[in-house]
Amino acid sequence: MYFIVVKFETTPESTEQFPEIVREFTEKTRQEPGNLFFEWSRSLENPAEYVLVEAFTDEGAGPHVQSEHFAKGLEAMRPCLTKTPSIVSRQVDGNGWDAMGELQID
Repeated sequence: MYFIVVKFETTPESTEQFPEIVREFTEKTRQEPGNLFFEWSRSLENPAEYVLVEAFTDEGAGPHVQSEHFAKGLEAMRPCLTKTPSIVSRQVDGNGWDAMGELQID
């Protein structure tokens, strides 16, 4: 699977509205056949920073970045950002989340 983490730093005037700005992009991505998960969080240290954790099947990553909603989503985000997003993108073994071995809760 392709495992991707992206950090987006928003402008002060866009920070609170950012979840709504990316709503359509998020919903359409989650409907893609190759999407395993697509989850947004907000940084505790920097409230203007949103973190996207996403994963796609090996076959699903290419169609995602070539989709119309991907291009539209990036353009919707562009005016809301203070800088180029930071990304970690790796192909890894697996097909989703696993239980954490070091911290088991019964």
